[in-house]
Amino acid sequence: MPKYFEWTVGCQMNKADSDELANVLEARGYERTLSVEAADLIFLNSCSVRQNAENRIIGKLGEMVNVKRKRPDARLILTGCMVGDDTIKALPKRFPFVDLFLKPADVEGFQDFLDEGDALEVATKPRSMGVSSYVNVIRGCDKFCTYCIVPYRRGPEVSRPLRDIVAEADELVRQGSKEIVLLGQTVDSYGKDLPGGRPDLADVFEAIHHLDGLRRIRFMTSYPADLTPRIIQAVADLPKVCEHVHVPCQAGDDDTLRAMHRTYTSGYYRDLIARIRDTVPSVAISTDVIVGFPGETDGQFRNTYRLLEDLRLDTVHVACYSMRPGTEAAKTLADDVPLDVKKSRLKEIEALQARVLSERNEALVGRDMEVLVEDDASKVNRTGAPQWRGRTRQNTLMYFPAGDRNLRGEEVKVRVERVSPWALQGELVA
Repeated sequence: MPKYFEWTVGCQMNKADSDELANVLEARGYERTLSVEAADLIFLNSCSVRQNAENRIIGKLGEMVNVKRKRPDARLILTGCMVGDDTIKALPKRFPFVDLFLKPADVEGFQDFLDEGDALEVATKPRSMGVSSYVNVIRGCDKFCTYCIVPYRRGPEVSRPLRDIVAEADELVRQGSKEIVLLGQTVDSYGKDLPGGRPDLADVFEAIHHLDGLRRIRFMTSYPADLTPRIIQAVADLPKVCEHVHVPCQAGDDDTLRAMHRTYTSGYYRDLIARIRDTVPSVAISTDVIVGFPGETDGQFRNTYRLLEDLRLDTVHVACYSMRPGTEAAKTLADDVPLDVKKSRLKEIEALQARVLSERNEALVGRDMEVLVEDDASKVNRTGAPQWRGRTRQNTLMYFPAGDRNLRGEEVKVRVERVSPWALQGELVA
Protein backbone atom coordinates (compact mmCIF):
# COMPACT_ATOMS: atom_id res chain seq x y z
CA MET A 1 0.00 0.00 0.00
CA PRO A 2 1.54 3.38 -1.00
CA LYS A 3 2.06 5.92 1.75
CA TYR A 4 1.78 9.73 1.90
CA PHE A 5 3.20 12.35 4.25
CA GLU A 6 1.45 15.68 4.88
CA TRP A 7 2.91 18.86 6.44
CA THR A 8 0.67 21.90 6.74
CA VAL A 9 1.23 25.39 8.13
CA GLY A 10 -1.08 28.39 8.15
CA CYS A 11 -4.75 29.08 8.57
CA GLN A 12 -7.86 26.91 8.75
CA MET A 13 -8.26 27.27 4.98
CA ASN A 14 -4.93 25.51 4.50
CA LYS A 15 -5.92 22.76 6.93
CA ALA A 16 -9.18 22.21 5.03
CA ASP A 17 -7.32 22.16 1.69
CA SER A 18 -4.87 19.56 3.03
CA ASP A 19 -7.73 17.43 4.25
CA GLU A 20 -9.24 17.50 0.76
CA LEU A 21 -5.96 16.36 -0.83
CA ALA A 22 -5.65 13.62 1.79
CA ASN A 23 -9.17 12.44 0.92
CA VAL A 24 -8.14 12.06 -2.72
CA LEU A 25 -5.04 10.07 -1.77
CA GLU A 26 -6.84 7.75 0.62
CA ALA A 27 -9.53 7.07 -1.98
CA ARG A 28 -6.72 5.88 -4.25
CA GLY A 29 -5.39 3.46 -1.64
CA TYR A 30 -2.73 5.63 0.02
CA GLU A 31 -2.09 5.31 3.74
CA ARG A 32 -0.90 8.22 5.84
CA THR A 33 2.52 7.94 7.48
CA LEU A 34 4.22 10.15 10.06
CA SER A 35 7.63 9.21 8.65
CA VAL A 36 8.63 11.35 5.68
CA GLU A 37 11.35 8.84 4.78
CA ALA A 38 8.71 6.12 4.35
CA ALA A 39 6.42 8.18 2.11
CA ASP A 40 5.87 7.53 -1.58
CA LEU A 41 4.22 10.95 -1.93
CA ILE A 42 4.89 14.08 0.14
CA PHE A 43 2.85 17.25 0.05
CA LEU A 44 3.76 20.44 1.88
CA ASN A 45 1.02 23.04 2.27
CA SER A 46 2.53 26.49 2.65
CA CYS A 47 1.54 29.84 4.15
CA SER A 48 2.80 33.19 2.88
CA VAL A 49 0.81 35.64 4.98
CA ARG A 50 3.99 36.61 6.85
CA GLN A 51 7.62 36.15 5.91
CA ASN A 52 8.38 34.00 8.95
CA ALA A 53 5.67 31.55 7.85
CA GLU A 54 7.26 31.32 4.40
CA ASN A 55 10.68 30.89 6.02
CA ARG A 56 9.34 27.80 7.82
CA ILE A 57 8.31 26.15 4.58
CA ILE A 58 11.64 27.09 2.95
CA GLY A 59 13.39 25.35 5.84
CA LYS A 60 11.17 22.30 5.38
CA LEU A 61 11.96 22.24 1.67
CA GLY A 62 15.64 22.25 2.58
CA GLU A 63 15.08 19.06 4.58
CA MET A 64 13.43 17.50 1.54
CA VAL A 65 16.67 17.65 -0.44
CA ASN A 66 18.12 14.77 1.61
CA VAL A 67 14.82 12.88 1.48
CA LYS A 68 14.75 13.08 -2.31
CA ARG A 69 18.41 12.09 -2.49
CA LYS A 70 17.62 8.89 -0.57
CA ARG A 71 14.25 8.32 -2.24
CA PRO A 72 14.39 9.85 -5.75
CA ASP A 73 11.19 7.99 -6.67
CA ALA A 74 9.20 9.72 -3.90
CA ARG A 75 7.04 12.48 -5.39
CA LEU A 76 7.23 15.89 -3.69
CA ILE A 77 4.46 18.48 -4.05
CA LEU A 78 4.43 22.08 -2.82
CA THR A 79 1.01 23.71 -2.52
CA GLY A 80 -0.56 26.56 -0.57
CA CYS A 81 -0.06 30.31 -0.71
CA MET A 82 3.59 30.17 -1.78
CA VAL A 83 2.31 28.99 -5.16
CA GLY A 84 0.54 31.72 -7.11
CA ASP A 85 0.41 33.35 -10.53
CA ASP A 86 3.26 35.63 -9.49
CA THR A 87 5.56 32.79 -8.29
CA ILE A 88 4.67 29.74 -10.39
CA LYS A 89 7.43 30.37 -12.97
CA ALA A 90 10.21 31.18 -10.50
CA LEU A 91 9.64 28.36 -8.03
CA PRO A 92 10.94 25.47 -10.24
CA LYS A 93 14.25 27.29 -10.67
CA ARG A 94 14.53 27.84 -6.94
CA PHE A 95 13.41 24.34 -5.89
CA PRO A 96 14.18 22.02 -8.86
CA PHE A 97 13.75 18.88 -6.72
CA VAL A 98 10.00 19.54 -6.28
CA ASP A 99 7.87 17.45 -8.66
CA LEU A 100 4.73 19.61 -8.68
CA PHE A 101 3.85 23.18 -7.70
CA LEU A 102 0.13 23.19 -7.02
CA LYS A 103 -1.95 26.33 -6.55
CA PRO A 104 -4.15 26.40 -3.43
CA ALA A 105 -7.22 24.16 -3.61
CA ASP A 106 -6.39 22.94 -7.13
CA VAL A 107 -7.80 19.45 -6.58
CA GLU A 108 -8.28 18.88 -10.31
CA GLY A 109 -4.59 19.58 -10.95
CA PHE A 110 -3.72 17.22 -8.13
CA GLN A 111 -5.89 14.51 -9.67
CA ASP A 112 -4.25 15.02 -13.07
CA PHE A 113 -0.80 14.66 -11.52
CA LEU A 114 -1.79 11.45 -9.77
CA ASP A 115 -3.37 10.04 -12.93
CA GLU A 116 0.09 9.79 -14.50
CA GLY A 117 1.09 6.84 -12.33
CA ASP A 118 -1.55 5.85 -9.79
CA ALA A 119 -4.36 3.36 -9.64
CA LEU A 120 -7.77 4.23 -11.07
CA GLU A 121 -9.57 7.05 -9.35
CA VAL A 122 -12.48 6.17 -7.09
CA ALA A 123 -15.14 8.42 -5.61
CA THR A 124 -13.81 10.46 -2.70
CA LYS A 125 -15.62 11.45 0.46
CA PRO A 126 -14.69 14.25 2.84
CA ARG A 127 -12.81 12.97 5.85
CA SER A 128 -13.97 14.00 9.30
CA MET A 129 -11.36 15.82 11.34
CA GLY A 130 -13.13 14.80 14.53
CA VAL A 131 -15.68 16.56 16.69
CA SER A 132 -15.24 19.76 14.66
CA SER A 133 -14.63 19.81 10.89
CA TYR A 134 -13.93 22.58 8.38
CA VAL A 135 -15.89 23.16 5.17
CA ASN A 136 -14.70 25.74 2.65
CA VAL A 137 -17.63 27.72 1.23
CA ILE A 138 -15.78 30.40 -0.76
CA ARG A 139 -12.23 30.46 -2.06
CA GLY A 140 -10.05 33.44 -2.91
CA CYS A 141 -10.25 37.12 -1.94
CA ASP A 142 -11.11 40.32 -3.82
CA LYS A 143 -10.16 42.83 -1.11
CA PHE A 144 -6.47 43.51 -1.93
CA CYS A 145 -5.56 45.00 1.44
CA THR A 146 -2.16 46.60 0.93
CA TYR A 147 -0.39 44.41 3.49
CA CYS A 148 -1.80 41.05 2.30
CA ILE A 149 -0.47 38.59 -0.28
CA VAL A 150 -3.50 36.25 -0.21
CA PRO A 151 -5.44 37.68 -3.23
CA TYR A 152 -2.35 37.24 -5.40
CA ARG A 153 -1.92 33.62 -4.36
CA ARG A 154 -5.50 32.36 -3.90
CA GLY A 155 -7.08 34.35 -6.72
CA PRO A 156 -10.53 35.98 -6.90
CA GLU A 157 -13.53 35.02 -4.79
CA VAL A 158 -15.37 31.95 -6.08
CA SER A 159 -18.36 30.60 -4.14
CA ARG A 160 -18.97 26.87 -4.06
CA PRO A 161 -22.38 25.56 -5.12
CA LEU A 162 -24.69 25.29 -2.13
CA ARG A 163 -25.53 21.65 -2.90
CA ASP A 164 -21.82 20.72 -2.68
CA ILE A 165 -21.45 22.45 0.68
CA VAL A 166 -24.51 20.67 2.07
CA ALA A 167 -23.35 17.28 0.75
CA GLU A 168 -19.89 17.70 2.30
CA ALA A 169 -21.30 18.84 5.64
CA ASP A 170 -23.77 15.95 5.63
CA GLU A 171 -21.03 13.38 5.04
CA LEU A 172 -18.85 14.86 7.79
CA VAL A 173 -21.73 14.70 10.26
CA ARG A 174 -22.41 11.09 9.22
CA GLN A 175 -18.79 10.33 10.12
CA GLY A 176 -19.25 11.79 13.59
CA SER A 177 -18.53 15.52 13.39
CA LYS A 178 -20.74 17.52 15.73
CA GLU A 179 -19.62 20.95 14.62
CA ILE A 180 -19.13 22.39 11.12
CA VAL A 181 -16.93 25.46 10.71
CA LEU A 182 -17.72 27.31 7.45
CA LEU A 183 -14.55 28.87 6.04
CA GLY A 184 -13.63 31.67 3.69
CA GLN A 185 -10.96 34.37 3.52
CA THR A 186 -14.02 36.64 3.61
CA VAL A 187 -16.71 34.12 4.46
CA ASP A 188 -19.60 36.58 4.43
CA SER A 189 -18.83 37.41 0.80
CA TYR A 190 -20.29 34.00 -0.04
CA GLY A 191 -22.78 34.26 -2.92
CA LYS A 192 -21.81 37.73 -4.13
CA ASP A 193 -20.34 36.21 -7.29
CA LEU A 194 -23.47 34.11 -7.91
CA PRO A 195 -26.47 35.28 -10.00
CA GLY A 196 -28.49 37.75 -7.96
CA GLY A 197 -26.07 37.47 -5.06
CA ARG A 198 -27.89 34.45 -3.64
CA PRO A 199 -27.67 32.13 -1.88
CA ASP A 200 -25.73 34.04 0.77
CA LEU A 201 -24.07 32.90 3.98
CA ALA A 202 -27.36 33.01 5.89
CA ASP A 203 -28.77 30.58 3.31
CA VAL A 204 -25.83 28.25 3.97
CA PHE A 205 -26.63 28.32 7.69
CA GLU A 206 -30.23 27.40 6.97
CA ALA A 207 -29.31 24.69 4.43
CA ILE A 208 -27.16 22.69 6.87
CA HIS A 209 -29.06 23.54 10.04
CA HIS A 210 -31.45 20.58 9.64
CA LEU A 211 -28.71 17.91 9.45
CA ASP A 212 -29.36 15.20 12.03
CA GLY A 213 -26.48 14.90 14.46
CA LEU A 214 -25.13 18.39 13.79
CA ARG A 215 -24.97 20.35 17.04
CA ARG A 216 -23.08 23.54 16.16
CA ILE A 217 -22.27 25.80 13.21
CA ARG A 218 -19.43 28.33 13.22
CA PHE A 219 -18.06 30.61 10.50
CA MET A 220 -14.93 32.63 9.85
CA THR A 221 -13.44 35.02 8.80
CA SER A 222 -15.83 37.95 8.39
CA TYR A 223 -15.03 41.25 6.66
CA PRO A 224 -16.70 44.23 8.40
CA ALA A 225 -18.25 45.73 5.26
CA ASP A 226 -19.71 42.36 4.18
CA LEU A 227 -21.27 41.27 7.48
CA THR A 228 -24.89 42.07 6.59
CA PRO A 229 -27.88 42.46 8.94
CA ARG A 230 -29.33 39.30 7.35
CA ILE A 231 -26.29 37.24 8.39
CA ILE A 232 -26.28 38.74 11.90
CA GLN A 233 -30.00 38.02 12.27
CA ALA A 234 -29.44 34.41 11.18
CA VAL A 235 -26.91 33.99 14.01
CA ALA A 236 -29.61 35.15 16.41
CA ASP A 237 -32.43 33.07 14.91
CA LEU A 238 -30.81 29.69 14.22
CA PRO A 239 -30.10 27.71 17.41
CA LYS A 240 -27.19 25.70 15.97
CA VAL A 241 -25.25 28.80 14.86
CA CYS A 242 -22.88 29.68 17.69
CA GLU A 243 -22.82 33.14 19.21
CA HIS A 244 -19.30 33.93 18.07
CA VAL A 245 -18.22 36.29 15.30
CA HIS A 246 -14.63 36.81 14.17
CA VAL A 247 -14.53 40.20 12.45
CA PRO A 248 -11.06 41.78 12.09
CA CYS A 249 -10.75 45.55 12.39
CA GLN A 250 -6.94 45.61 11.78
CA ALA A 251 -6.71 49.22 13.04
CA GLY A 252 -8.78 51.82 14.86
CA ASP A 253 -7.46 54.84 13.02
CA ASP A 254 -9.13 56.01 9.81
CA ASP A 255 -5.94 57.18 8.10
CA THR A 256 -4.32 53.81 8.80
CA LEU A 257 -7.40 51.97 7.52
CA ARG A 258 -7.27 53.97 4.28
CA ALA A 259 -3.56 53.17 3.88
CA MET A 260 -4.44 49.50 4.37
CA HIS A 261 -7.23 49.79 1.75
CA ARG A 262 -9.80 48.60 4.28
CA THR A 263 -13.17 49.80 2.98
CA TYR A 264 -14.71 51.02 6.26
CA THR A 265 -13.99 53.52 9.02
CA SER A 266 -13.42 53.05 12.72
CA GLY A 267 -16.86 54.58 13.29
CA TYR A 268 -18.44 51.99 11.01
CA TYR A 269 -16.68 49.23 12.94
CA ARG A 270 -17.92 50.60 16.27
CA ASP A 271 -21.48 50.73 14.92
CA LEU A 272 -21.18 47.20 13.53
CA ILE A 273 -20.11 45.81 16.91
CA ALA A 274 -23.06 47.59 18.54
CA ARG A 275 -25.47 46.11 15.96
CA ILE A 276 -24.11 42.61 16.49
CA ARG A 277 -24.42 42.92 20.27
CA ASP A 278 -27.93 44.36 20.04
CA THR A 279 -29.05 41.49 17.78
CA VAL A 280 -27.16 38.68 19.58
CA PRO A 281 -26.82 39.74 23.25
CA SER A 282 -24.78 36.67 24.26
CA VAL A 283 -22.30 37.03 21.39
CA ALA A 284 -18.52 36.84 21.73
CA ILE A 285 -16.56 38.91 19.23
CA SER A 286 -12.95 38.38 18.21
CA THR A 287 -10.76 40.55 16.02
CA ASP A 288 -7.32 40.90 14.40
CA VAL A 289 -5.10 43.97 14.79
CA ILE A 290 -1.84 45.01 13.13
CA VAL A 291 0.45 47.42 14.99
CA GLY A 292 3.34 49.31 13.43
CA PHE A 293 1.85 49.60 9.94
CA PRO A 294 3.99 51.91 7.74
CA GLY A 295 3.63 55.51 8.86
CA GLU A 296 1.68 54.65 12.04
CA THR A 297 2.23 57.50 14.50
CA ASP A 298 1.80 57.22 18.24
CA GLY A 299 -1.47 59.14 17.91
CA GLN A 300 -2.77 56.69 15.32
CA PHE A 301 -1.81 53.76 17.53
CA ARG A 302 -3.66 55.44 20.42
CA ASN A 303 -6.80 55.51 18.27
CA THR A 304 -6.51 51.74 17.83
CA TYR A 305 -5.87 51.26 21.55
CA ARG A 306 -8.92 53.37 22.45
CA LEU A 307 -11.12 51.42 20.03
CA LEU A 308 -10.20 48.16 21.74
CA GLU A 309 -10.43 49.71 25.19
CA ASP A 310 -13.93 50.98 24.46
CA LEU A 311 -15.28 47.87 22.72
CA ARG A 312 -13.83 45.33 25.18
CA LEU A 313 -13.86 42.50 22.66
CA ASP A 314 -13.57 38.88 23.72
CA THR A 315 -10.41 38.02 21.77
CA VAL A 316 -7.80 40.22 20.08
CA HIS A 317 -5.18 38.59 17.85
CA VAL A 318 -2.45 41.21 17.55
CA ALA A 319 0.63 41.11 15.32
CA CYS A 320 3.45 43.45 14.42
CA TYR A 321 3.46 44.56 10.80
CA SER A 322 6.09 42.83 8.71
CA MET A 323 6.74 43.81 5.11
CA ARG A 324 5.48 41.14 2.72
CA PRO A 325 7.22 41.15 -0.70
CA GLY A 326 4.71 41.33 -3.53
CA THR A 327 2.13 43.39 -1.67
CA GLU A 328 1.26 46.99 -2.47
CA ALA A 329 2.55 48.16 0.91
CA ALA A 330 5.92 46.55 0.25
CA LYS A 331 6.12 48.29 -3.13
CA THR A 332 4.94 51.76 -2.12
CA LEU A 333 5.37 52.27 1.64
CA ALA A 334 8.47 52.41 3.81
CA ASP A 335 8.56 50.05 6.78
CA ASP A 336 9.45 53.00 8.98
CA VAL A 337 8.17 52.06 12.44
CA PRO A 338 11.13 50.76 14.48
CA LEU A 339 10.88 47.16 15.64
CA ASP A 340 11.16 48.09 19.33
CA VAL A 341 8.22 50.48 18.91
CA LYS A 342 6.17 47.76 17.21
CA LYS A 343 6.90 45.32 20.03
CA SER A 344 6.06 47.91 22.67
CA ARG A 345 2.69 48.61 21.02
CA LEU A 346 1.98 44.90 20.72
CA LYS A 347 2.67 44.40 24.44
CA GLU A 348 0.33 47.28 25.30
CA ILE A 349 -2.51 45.65 23.36
CA GLU A 350 -1.78 42.25 24.91
CA ALA A 351 -1.79 43.76 28.42
CA LEU A 352 -5.06 45.56 27.74
CA GLN A 353 -6.68 42.38 26.47
CA ALA A 354 -5.45 40.34 29.44
CA ARG A 355 -7.16 42.85 31.77
CA VAL A 356 -10.37 42.83 29.73
CA LEU A 357 -10.56 39.03 29.61
CA SER A 358 -9.75 38.64 33.29
CA GLU A 359 -12.68 40.90 34.15
CA ARG A 360 -15.06 39.32 31.62
CA ASN A 361 -14.20 35.76 32.65
CA GLU A 362 -14.39 36.55 36.37
CA ALA A 363 -18.05 37.43 35.82
CA LEU A 364 -18.65 33.85 34.59
CA VAL A 365 -17.71 32.18 37.89
CA GLY A 366 -20.69 30.19 39.15
CA ARG A 367 -22.45 30.12 35.78
CA ASP A 368 -23.37 26.94 33.92
CA MET A 369 -21.93 26.90 30.38
CA GLU A 370 -22.82 24.62 27.48
CA VAL A 371 -19.63 22.90 26.35
CA LEU A 372 -18.95 20.72 23.31
CA VAL A 373 -16.30 18.24 24.46
CA GLU A 374 -13.43 17.94 21.97
CA ASP A 375 -10.88 15.65 23.57
CA ASP A 376 -9.19 14.33 26.67
CA ALA A 377 -6.80 17.14 27.53
CA SER A 378 -3.16 16.50 28.35
CA LYS A 379 -3.31 19.08 31.13
CA VAL A 380 -4.27 18.08 34.65
CA ASN A 381 -6.18 19.91 37.33
CA ARG A 382 -4.94 20.69 40.83
CA THR A 383 -5.63 17.16 42.07
CA GLY A 384 -3.66 15.56 39.26
CA ALA A 385 -6.77 13.98 37.72
CA PRO A 386 -7.15 13.92 33.92
CA GLN A 387 -9.34 16.53 32.28
CA TRP A 388 -11.65 16.94 29.35
CA ARG A 389 -11.29 19.93 27.06
CA GLY A 390 -14.08 21.61 25.14
CA ARG A 391 -15.41 24.95 23.98
CA THR A 392 -18.37 27.04 24.94
CA ARG A 393 -20.71 28.35 22.27
CA GLN A 394 -18.73 31.61 22.50
CA ASN A 395 -15.54 29.67 21.59
CA THR A 396 -13.91 29.89 25.04
CA LEU A 397 -11.79 26.93 26.13
CA MET A 398 -13.16 24.99 29.10
CA TYR A 399 -11.37 22.31 31.14
CA PHE A 400 -13.11 20.03 33.63
CA PRO A 401 -12.38 16.68 35.37
CA ALA A 402 -12.83 13.68 33.12
CA GLY A 403 -14.59 11.23 35.41
CA ASP A 404 -15.37 7.70 34.17
CA ARG A 405 -17.49 8.49 31.09
CA ASN A 406 -16.24 9.03 27.56
CA LEU A 407 -17.66 12.47 26.82
CA ARG A 408 -15.90 13.17 23.51
CA GLY A 409 -18.36 14.75 21.08
CA GLU A 410 -21.04 15.32 23.70
CA GLU A 411 -22.56 18.64 24.73
CA VAL A 412 -22.53 18.97 28.50
CA LYS A 413 -23.16 21.64 31.10
CA VAL A 414 -20.14 22.74 33.09
CA ARG A 415 -20.21 25.11 36.07
CA VAL A 416 -17.36 27.65 35.98
CA GLU A 417 -15.21 27.42 39.10
CA ARG A 418 -11.94 29.15 38.17
CA VAL A 419 -10.87 31.43 35.36
CA SER A 420 -7.80 32.80 33.62
CA PRO A 421 -7.69 35.34 30.78
CA TRP A 422 -7.47 32.52 28.22
CA ALA A 423 -9.52 29.60 29.58
CA LEU A 424 -12.10 28.42 32.10
CA GLN A 425 -11.97 25.61 34.66
CA GLY A 426 -15.17 23.98 35.86
CA GLU A 427 -17.06 21.00 37.19
CA LEU A 428 -19.53 18.84 35.26
CA VAL A 429 -23.14 19.59 36.18
CA ALA A 430 -25.10 16.39 36.85
